[in-house]
Amino acid sequence: MSLQKRLHAKWIIPIEPADVILEEYCLVIEGERIVDLLPSAEGEKRYPKAQSSHFPDHVLMPGLVNAHTHAAMSLMRGLADDLPLMTWLNDHIWPAEAANLSTGFVRDGARLAAAEMLRGGTTTFADMYFFPEAAMQVTIEAGLRIVTGLVVIDFPTAWAKNPDEGLEKGLALHETWHNHPRAHFALAPHAPYSVSDIPLERIRVLSDQLDIPVHMHIHETAQEIEDSLKANDERPLQRLARLGLVNEKLVAVHMTQLIDDEIRLLADVGASVIHCPESNLKLASGFCPVQKLLDAGVNVGLGTDGAASNNDLDMFGEMRTAALIAKPIAGRADALTGHQALRMATLNGARAFGIDAHCGSLEVGKQADVIAIDMSPLETRPVFDPLSHLVYAASRQQVTDVWVAGKQLLRARVLTTLDEHEILADADRWQRTLRKNA
Repeated sequence: MSLQKRLHAKWIIPIEPADVILEEYCLVIEGERIVDLLPSAEGEKRYPKAQSSHFPDHVLMPGLVNAHTHAAMSLMRGLADDLPLMTWLNDHIWPAEAANLSTGFVRDGARLAAAEMLRGGTTTFADMYFFPEAAMQVTIEAGLRIVTGLVVIDFPTAWAKNPDEGLEKGLALHETWHNHPRAHFALAPHAPYSVSDIPLERIRVLSDQLDIPVHMHIHETAQEIEDSLKANDERPLQRLARLGLVNEKLVAVHMTQLIDDEIRLLADVGASVIHCPESNLKLASGFCPVQKLLDAGVNVGLGTDGAASNNDLDMFGEMRTAALIAKPIAGRADALTGHQALRMATLNGARAFGIDAHCGSLEVGKQADVIAIDMSPLETRPVFDPLSHLVYAASRQQVTDVWVAGKQLLRARVLTTLDEHEILADADRWQRTLRKNA
């Protein structure tokens, strides 16, 4: 039998059941999984030989699920700011990628991102970037859980000269890693404007065959809609529906430009939407109608987008921003409550990618992806409602400890599987390289 651990905390927020706050409880972990959740006093009696850790001023909750990011782009943090999306992409990001993209770039950028996410309480992230094998290798070595996007884009990149080559490389990666317990996959066509019909039709077939989701930027800007109407005489989501891609496996990112009929369609087919509020704000892309989506029954997760357009991977910041901007958009102070924002940042993101049996909530039988947040600082006192505090008052700096599949990856704010000094040295080296190649 594996070593058992008891994690005792002032509060435990399991996410499922919804809106439950357990006070003076403990979580019992055996190996990689949660085996019990019960009052602390009872846990000490029932599991007397378990290794015990106490968090008297903390909340224990499931690790955060960053449902959309481009991890390696952390090395481009601040490279090109305060620009509209297409100017940012065409004049800055894509040229920088053309000059610098390599396995080494993605490896070092993903490692920097993994360290930042762990220190901010993120235990699972959905990545969409080139050289995905490098990001996956780093992530698995660091101990996190990853949903790797098998990227497809029409134009040639340093990783693949065309969509077919990108798909073949992605499928080979899936074949190698798909049995790993922390490795999950999604097909990742970049966007409707950058992927043509033939590769999209192949992606639909592969999604059915492999039973994996399709992760895609959709309806990110008003310009995207206008260009699609001119080119195809249909809106992007309309085109994707015609190609058979609007279904329960679709994970649609951004969705700032939605009409009521499209919201009903997403609800009817069981598609998921990933909301990236801070990136949308910074690029002036628009506002995702989150409350309308939730009211219609659409599963909505939360993502940071990449650090090149955000400029951080802070899911606590995303929760707070999402909850705050939803209220004036809906014209209701009770729109997107703190409780709903926390669920979006955990279980909803896991559900979007079909991995909610593994993570997203603290339930017996699930993998022990757990974070501890210290509520003792003056910035989060007094604590009337710890769940609300996590969204409206707490910061990622209050995350003290992180476990993924029962293994502790952050202990008292110190990374246990990653070398912070090496990561910083690599980031400085790439900063010099990017400047030189600009």
